[in-house]
Amino acid sequence: MAMGFSLYLFLLFVHLALCCSWIQGQTLPRKTTSDVNQVSGKSFDYIIVGGGTAGCPLAATLSEKFSVLLVERGGSPYENPLIMENKNFGLSLVQTDEYTSVAQSFVSKDGVSNLRGRVLGGGSAINGGFFSRASEDYVKRVGWNKQMVSDAYKWVESRNAFKPKLTPWPYVAELSLLEAGIFPYNGFSLDHIEGTKIGATIYDEQGRRHTSADLLMAGNPNNITLLLNATVTSIIFHKKGNRNVTVVRGIRFIKSDGSSSQTHEAYLNTQNNSRSSTGDVILAAGALGSPQILLLSGIGPPKHLNKFDIPVAVNLKSVGKGMQDNPSIALVPEVADAKPKNFPPDSPKVIAIADDFKLIVGSMILPISFNATIMLISGKLAFPESEGQLELNSTDPRKNPSVTFNYLATEKDMAECVKLGRLLEQIVRSKSIAYFLGVEGKRRNESMSTDDELRKLCKNNVRTFYHYHGGCTMGSVVDKNYRVFGIDGLRVIDGSTFLESPGTNPMATLLMLGRYQGIKILQEREKMLKP
Repeated sequence: MAMGFSLYLFLLFVHLALCCSWIQGQTLPRKTTSDVNQVSGKSFDYIIVGGGTAGCPLAATLSEKFSVLLVERGGSPYENPLIMENKNFGLSLVQTDEYTSVAQSFVSKDGVSNLRGRVLGGGSAINGGFFSRASEDYVKRVGWNKQMVSDAYKWVESRNAFKPKLTPWPYVAELSLLEAGIFPYNGFSLDHIEGTKIGATIYDEQGRRHTSADLLMAGNPNNITLLLNATVTSIIFHKKGNRNVTVVRGIRFIKSDGSSSQTHEAYLNTQNNSRSSTGDVILAAGALGSPQILLLSGIGPPKHLNKFDIPVAVNLKSVGKGMQDNPSIALVPEVADAKPKNFPPDSPKVIAIADDFKLIVGSMILPISFNATIMLISGKLAFPESEGQLELNSTDPRKNPSVTFNYLATEKDMAECVKLGRLLEQIVRSKSIAYFLGVEGKRRNESMSTDDELRKLCKNNVRTFYHYHGGCTMGSVVDKNYRVFGIDGLRVIDGSTFLESPGTNPMATLLMLGRYQGIKILQEREKMLKP
């Protein structure tokens, strides 16, 4: 009897430990609300628009010393098992709409379907979870401090990055990449290095996803006010002094569900009862959201703003320009005719970096419905030349803006895509995949595609790798400190500032960027306080 009771206590302890671990991952700042009235009219040292991949670590860092309002247009991810559990990878993307789903669907003017996050955690809540740093060359090109970048990556990795457990399919994918000649084999690595490697993942050993939202509790949660399910409509400005300088005063926002048309406001704290503030409104709403908010606020090309009767606050013609999405194509391995297989979803864990870093190839098993999956070998062009632009569709901030990426518009991009297509063909025809799928020696057509056939494949089947960026690019819209040109008190810190997508997957670098720039801002403020 005593032994049975001891076993019961032991099992209860294990259960509670697991539950507490789960609860800890769910914890949000105590001042979390979806009631816009609780925030309306209040003031903060910093206001961050977008609780996504960069916004959450930025809020956590600034909260160490200052009060922060973090506004997210979506809700919490923690109650949604389609987001949080690895076994449900990809299912949150199956059913999407423009206004309510955690992944908001949009179609570029190129005709390519795409997605953007609408949930606390942003892209880190709906993506494949693959975690890999940017290259050292990228860090140099952007002009970041190497040691500070390393420290910021480590801060994120100590909380949100894990070595993955490989299921059978990633092992097979790994062998197929090596069969195709993508060497060296680098094993497990966080670094962006040429060859085949296993990357980190934001899924932990129990299969739970750790989004950027987890990082909020790494700051001072008592200094964070988190407003969920609220959409920012525009930025509030005023003119300062005889110099007629445009200065940010706060934000306007509405309820995301459209149940009320009432507009609310929140403000930056001011100094000594003056209208001057020392903090900033920081846009971290992503490559679509941040340029959209700037345009809705009257910051952008006057000719475009006039079409929507938006008063011009600042003539900044580069807003919405430089939009890029890494062109991607995918091939599906042939499955044995006799026994079609429906494999469980499997997030990407193995990646290949080839052709002097120009081509990146990965694999996954992705749901196409709640009871069917597809096995994909896909790749992207790491450095496309083609770029497009973003414009408003309407003045409703909940609606997607119009975006054109101009995929494969240059001959160089098309030539690289042909090279990628040839590499993907080699991979899907590997002996490793054939053996795994039971088609060894049963292929109907062993001939490789011609260049013309691959060009047609690229043109007709170009797709997204979901790594789109630009619209508020550094040097055109923001300076090296991510301050918007021509305005005091406004920054943009997210993927819209990127001139290229860093590493194999930008998520790790966006997480790092939020921490990195948060530290830089704290250092700036500390210098201001010194006599």
